[in-house]
Amino acid sequence: KKQSKKKANYHMELKRVVVTGLGALTPIGNNIEEYWEGLSTGKSGCAPITYFDAEKFKTKFACELKNFNAQDYFDRKEARKLDRFAQYALVSSDQAIKDAGIDLDVVDKFRVGVIWGAGIGGLETFQDEVINFAEGDGTPRFNPFFIPKMIADIAPGNISIKHGFMGPNYTTVSACASSANALIDALNYIRLGHCDIIVTGGSEAAVTKAGMGGFNAMHALSTRNDDPATASRPFDATRDGFVLGEGAGALILEEYEHAKARGAKIYAEVVGGGMSSDAHHMTAPHPDGIGVERVMLNCLRDANIKPEEVDAINTHGTSTPLGDVAELKAITKVFGEHAKDININSTKSMTGHLLGAAGAIEAIASILAMEHSLVPPTINHTTVDENIDSSLNLTLNKAQKREVNVAMSNTFGFGGHNACVLFKKYSE
Repeated sequence: KKQSKKKANYHMELKRVVVTGLGALTPIGNNIEEYWEGLSTGKSGCAPITYFDAEKFKTKFACELKNFNAQDYFDRKEARKLDRFAQYALVSSDQAIKDAGIDLDVVDKFRVGVIWGAGIGGLETFQDEVINFAEGDGTPRFNPFFIPKMIADIAPGNISIKHGFMGPNYTTVSACASSANALIDALNYIRLGHCDIIVTGGSEAAVTKAGMGGFNAMHALSTRNDDPATASRPFDATRDGFVLGEGAGALILEEYEHAKARGAKIYAEVVGGGMSSDAHHMTAPHPDGIGVERVMLNCLRDANIKPEEVDAINTHGTSTPLGDVAELKAITKVFGEHAKDININSTKSMTGHLLGAAGAIEAIASILAMEHSLVPPTINHTTVDENIDSSLNLTLNKAQKREVNVAMSNTFGFGGHNACVLFKKYSE
């Protein structure tokens, strides 16, 4: 028999994806309203460490959550089963689900997933269990919740168990790019038609003895102990490392027609995501920003957005000597002359670096900038760095009013992982 010459049509139309709910626990606010207030007013979340005695540490400060009490959200027995990073995940995702107005009695839970990012997971749990064992008599007496408290995937697991969501459920781990990768995966699952709703974002709680000691040993952290509030200073000539932060950001991503049918509030449209690898060094960025350049190009291409359409970029901008310069070089290469017309900022100047949760809270900052037509500042800038193009608008020290129709959020992680997400102002 002759084979049919008719070829199968594998083309399928991608579904639109929108953001319908937000939640946040950050060093400058424990909900979306407080977070935006802190962002828009240039509030520093950095202060001396209170979780443990940091006197012998090179860095004695961090961006901890303020006024967070687990007993306000969990009973004592439940709280003891959850590492702080998982507590943050549950609280922020509850905020986002409530904000989205999802009727849990009506929604098809087989088409609701949870994709969550965490670069480290339960570091405090691991640290405490190992210390207790080392200080004991050698008998392996470990808490039965040690492993399920520690593993990074327990955060989305607990979210799905609480609400009965039975769609895709897993954690993305790509160091500081983790939650941005989670957002991109969530975007793709929905636009390919596999899910109607995905709870996504990320959480981290690495302000611990092990976290501070480990990053200090790498010479990655600022040691500006005389003035912690100004220690996170992206793009400033006197920057000396990042400030460790903690918290969580949650977003409800939803298929557009599904959101419209239930009358949901739509914050923004997620139009694209890009990924790349530096393939250069375990911790240092490529000096010429090649991987960063490629991830932004990949994102623009995926979103079908022209470079000149981008109004704002929330950079990775960690306040490290090498990283800040490499990223800005890449932005100049990708956007050319238009780079001068973009509001570039780093909200890490206020929140510190939330590691695996950074991509989520910074994506939220980009969405809120669109909603309020206001770009949050890069605070703590006092000294011009001659290695940085002075024609770039780095939104220094004060928020700037601006109509933001397209916003980009960059997030990069140790290992050379690069992720970039593009949001567009919603219109029917």
